[in-house]
Amino acid sequence: MNKNTFKTYVLLAALGGLIVLIGSFFGRGGAIIGLAIGFLMVGGSYWFSDKIAIAASRAKPVTEQEAPQLYRIMRDITTAAHMPMPRLFMTPAAQPNAFATGRSPEKAVVAVTSGIMELLDEDELRGVLAHELAHVGNRDILIGSVAAAVAMSITFIARMAMWGAMFGGGSDRDRGGNVFGLLAMAILAPIAAAMLQMALSRSREFEADRTGAHMIGTGEPLARALEKMQMAAKKIPMDVNPAQATAYIVNPLSGRKVNFAALFSTHPPTEERIARLRGPLR
Repeated sequence: MNKNTFKTYVLLAALGGLIVLIGSFFGRGGAIIGLAIGFLMVGGSYWFSDKIAIAASRAKPVTEQEAPQLYRIMRDITTAAHMPMPRLFMTPAAQPNAFATGRSPEKAVVAVTSGIMELLDEDELRGVLAHELAHVGNRDILIGSVAAAVAMSITFIARMAMWGAMFGGGSDRDRGGNVFGLLAMAILAPIAAAMLQMALSRSREFEADRTGAHMIGTGEPLARALEKMQMAAKKIPMDVNPAQATAYIVNPLSGRKVNFAALFSTHPPTEERIARLRGPLR
């Protein structure tokens, strides 16, 4: 097991442990109800993830006649990786970027922006497409959906707990006999859940970089692509819902000024990704 996969398991376990801790404050029923609602909501998002992402990005399917280079590269990678060919889409965005979605390799979608086709050479585009195919093969859509379900449940239960504490709902025993502790948990738990979820996303990006590099035998093309895309993302704005930003290969909101950006980033530092890609393949 490589360190990125191990980190994924640790972060998922931490999210699970956090919801159990919240349940101990609020009572058994709250944790169960919140978890069930979270999984129902995010389960639907996971099942229709391709349709949601495509609609949000205004992506359109492209044919092999319209994008022969895109098809040729993807066919080469999928053949070598023994994976099914994903559906290929293109968005009208000028910012060079790409994302993958779909609940399984058989239902996968890989979308690129029109900007990426203008910026990258063929080898760099190959690195990007291998990264996106790695997300599909690593089942990152499923992992992200599970993490989102747990994080959403934590937020839901914490809000229930906060309202219960403020308006006297439930017994002292259910609230642990400590209203102040309950209120602190209600405020801090969603923040902790969001930070764990973002750390998980960063871990999966590192793993997709590593897996994609192995698919094509080198990390250099993706390293060069990331350098170009990161610089462009800071200059070319992109209208993306923050909830969808985590799906893209580079953060499409990079140009925005955000306090504590590194702490609350859904993507690892690009410089660190490049350094790893230019190191020995592991």
